[in-house]
Amino acid sequence: MNEFSSWLESKKLKQQITNPNIEVGEYSYYSGFYHGKSFEEQSVRYLLGDSSTIDVWEAGVFGEVDKLIIGKFCSIASGACFMLAGNQGHRMDWISTYPFSPEEFGDHVKSGFERAGNTVIGNDVWIGSEAMIMPGVTIGDGAVIGSRAVITKDVAPYSVVVGNNKLVKQRFDDAAVAQLLTMKWWDWPLEKLKGAMPLMCSADIEGLYQYHLANK
Repeated sequence: MNEFSSWLESKKLKQQITNPNIEVGEYSYYSGFYHGKSFEEQSVRYLLGDSSTIDVWEAGVFGEVDKLIIGKFCSIASGACFMLAGNQGHRMDWISTYPFSPEEFGDHVKSGFERAGNTVIGNDVWIGSEAMIMPGVTIGDGAVIGSRAVITKDVAPYSVVVGNNKLVKQRFDDAAVAQLLTMKWWDWPLEKLKGAMPLMCSADIEGLYQYHLANK
């Protein structure tokens, strides 16, 4: 059964998340009609604390793990994928990338696992359908990630990135980006944000900045 009734439907992530290692800000949503599953089931891979590993996580065997942290007002399209669990035990600097098991190959086997750090998605980020975000990446506020992009390194705020980390452009000039990062409109109280809607639904960043200064 499809979790979504149509491609017009989206679901707020904060109301759905159950994994203790996922943090999500207000208003961020997932629109997953074309893949038919919930955000956690479809989009989050190899993160301890999911339905298949909750018992192991609660037993405390692994201790702290890398988390998935998603900011406020993010728009995540159907099939976007967040890869977790660091290098998953595959060491490219060793002779073999195979994760040998000590039970099968003896006591001299070493663990190849390395953490990558938290995967952090900023605020007001738009992630296109079937984009893949690799472990430990930080995507800055206001960035746009194209459909089926593969993101293996950090993305600067207000950048548009497609394909294999290909920067298309910066959405606004440096001065405007600086104003947006200073204002942090996603942290404004609801009434202040409501009052700014005519400006939010425009390209007038200077006007929004002046509104912010007048309503601190």
